[in-house]
Amino acid sequence: MILQKEFLLVDGYNIIHAWDELKELMEDVSLESARLKLMDILSNYRGVKNTTIILVFDGYLVKGSIGKAYPYHNIYVVYTKEAETADHYIERVVTSLPKHYRVRVATGDGLEQLIISGQDALRMTARELQLEVRVEEKMIREKFIENRPPKNNMLADHLDQEALEWIEALRRTK
Repeated sequence: MILQKEFLLVDGYNIIHAWDELKELMEDVSLESARLKLMDILSNYRGVKNTTIILVFDGYLVKGSIGKAYPYHNIYVVYTKEAETADHYIERVVTSLPKHYRVRVATGDGLEQLIISGQDALRMTARELQLEVRVEEKMIREKFIENRPPKNNMLADHLDQEALEWIEALRRTK
């Protein structure tokens, strides 16, 4: 995966608790299911956006956690180490990135949003990220429906005009 000049850092647990569909999934099924769903949503979103997405989950309460980072499809997922919050990790990444990169941070944490703003990163609320993701999903769906082949899926529906004329001329010669 090639790093782009635009980054989106996402505070994972903050988003899970802010989006109703993920919050319900966490409560009804499991936290792991909600994490995977968010990872899939962001991976799909990354498919249409030319931005490097880093999804960060707190590991600060996990005893002995050394943290880990790994690619998940086309995004990166980070679990912070013991005693490190997602906020702290995100702040560290934002300050380490070159200033000419466009960096956005999605979190519902008001204090984190203020800190990020002071470091020249663009802040996004959980709601703004959700709306942006929904707009992209809607556009993808509309594009798919627009380009969907007809239900009868005939060969003629997929040929250019020249090929159609050639087949018609061949048919008439018999």
